[in-house]
Amino acid sequence: MFALLLLGASYAAAAEDLYVACHAGVTLAPADVRDVFLGEKQFLDAVRLTPVDNIVVQQAFLEKVLRMNDVKYATTWAKKSFRDGVNPPPVMANDAAVLDFIRRTPGGCGYLSSAPPAGFTVIGKY
Repeated sequence: MFALLLLGASYAAAAEDLYVACHAGVTLAPADVRDVFLGEKQFLDAVRLTPVDNIVVQQAFLEKVLRMNDVKYATTWAKKSFRDGVNPPPVMANDAAVLDFIRRTPGGCGYLSSAPPAGFTVIGKY
């Protein structure tokens, strides 16, 4: 029983950190992250920015970084899609899928529960 409590405590501590990372060469200011994930900033020079959501840590990202809940996020994207014709970020199943997406997408940006390996640009740790 004690081991399960320790395991749960270490998982909760690990889940506290979030990393926003982008494709190598994409350098954003941490203040731009909100605009990228809400579809307000779509280009960095000639590169199209493509955010991706991570279902495993989406709640934490919405609360810590975007300062909104999942209902507000979905409503914001529904309005943006209808009004501007911009699609919401695709949703990936875990950190590995997000990293694969970012690696393959020149303007890809996503958030992770752990620090990304070399070859990615870390925008911020939250």
